[in-house]
Amino acid sequence: MTLSNSEFKLDVTSEIGNLRALLIHSPDNGLGKVVPSKAQDWLFEDIVHLDTMRKNEYDYYVKLLMYFLDPGKIKGKLAQIDAEQSNRSFYKPDDKAFHASNKVIEIQSLLEDILHDDDTRKKMVASVCAIENCTYRLQLKLIATEPVELAKVIISGSFNKNEMIFAPIPNLIFSRDIGIAINNYMLLNKPAKKARARETLIMRYIFFNHPLFAAYQDNILEIPETVQHFLRPGEDTDQKTTLEGGDVMMVSPKHLIIGCSERTSVSGANEAIKLLFENDVVKKVTIVKIPHKRDYMHIDTVFTQVKRNMWVLLRSLSATETAIQNNEPIAWFADKKNKDKPEIVQFRKDKRTKTFDTLEDLLTDISENDLKSAEKTEFIYSGGDTFPYDAREQWTDSCNLLAVKEGVVLGYDRNDKTVEAFKEKGFTIIKVADLLKQFESGELNPETMIDTLILMPSAELSRARGGFHCMSMPLQRDEIL
Repeated sequence: MTLSNSEFKLDVTSEIGNLRALLIHSPDNGLGKVVPSKAQDWLFEDIVHLDTMRKNEYDYYVKLLMYFLDPGKIKGKLAQIDAEQSNRSFYKPDDKAFHASNKVIEIQSLLEDILHDDDTRKKMVASVCAIENCTYRLQLKLIATEPVELAKVIISGSFNKNEMIFAPIPNLIFSRDIGIAINNYMLLNKPAKKARARETLIMRYIFFNHPLFAAYQDNILEIPETVQHFLRPGEDTDQKTTLEGGDVMMVSPKHLIIGCSERTSVSGANEAIKLLFENDVVKKVTIVKIPHKRDYMHIDTVFTQVKRNMWVLLRSLSATETAIQNNEPIAWFADKKNKDKPEIVQFRKDKRTKTFDTLEDLLTDISENDLKSAEKTEFIYSGGDTFPYDAREQWTDSCNLLAVKEGVVLGYDRNDKTVEAFKEKGFTIIKVADLLKQFESGELNPETMIDTLILMPSAELSRARGGFHCMSMPLQRDEIL
């Protein structure tokens, strides 16, 4: 499948403008080969059941995206697509019945496209074989493989589904982490973990070689290592230059947030800021430094945007603390929330800086000053800000929501207390299966929906510690200013 670049536009200026195009990757066979002893090395919390993850969970995500972004590919065909669920032809890039959307864009399709060029195929195979320590004979075998099959091999690590030649890259479903669109620029990542090295390589080849991005070659930014990094001692995370897309949020045309976390180092944020200011991409960058804990991982596991004046977040990591209810010493000295208070500093291209005491202060400033909201800024707290539900539901991505348009967001169905908090703010709550039927019948229209939390099934997807914000790389959104 070759995607045309005639109508493609790289343009993301917010987290909540109407979503028009994005990159995704549907769960591949490599996910079904993750073993318990390697799960955490490959950044999963547990092994997953691939068939359930696909048919009962991720496929709903693809169908929902199609109704919002490319309805001509699915409207009137839902019954047929569901009837063919056993072979899933609608979702497979190598199948004639594949949706082939140029709005809901499958990474595997782009990879296949560039592998048709002999020179690109040879260079990419050599690069993959170098980082995976393959033999020279295997390298020649891969070069001779047809592009449609080779794309699957590079992603899954397997020939013919069963013959494994190198490790899978199960985190490719979290396409957000590989890069982030900032206005009409693309900032490519530098992953913190070796398990994600092949993903980064794939995306570099795609962005620099696919005709879809031909008009944006000068706008692709790669973060360099610090000078003479190979001579610097130690393995401290902050000494390495790392950055992942889950720690980057495009909140307004002139303002970017970068999180320093378990996966993104201060050095990585520093190099990104220099690149962005040198190329005049944004005017200000706010650094939000959170604890280096698996609990949080990226800033988009702690907060995401719902509306111009509304955010969902984990209060225990963020907040203006709740008032002390009594005068007992334990109430003053045993409060553990303050231990994880983030550090927040805003850097401007004109060399000015500004600090914020809490996430609420920062997000209110964004809503009121960057996005010109005339309404009071509101917050929806994970688990209804009630222990232990706040921590439990943040772990299963209650704060990691994807806005397909302002006020219409996707989240996991398992986070009951957070769902109740949305209800209290006046949101309609609907399960994705019911919503798709109403889209198909015409009872509901994606274009007219407002203030809705769409509940997505999550038994298997949540084992990988990522929500739908993680599973999306927006390439185009409508402007909201």
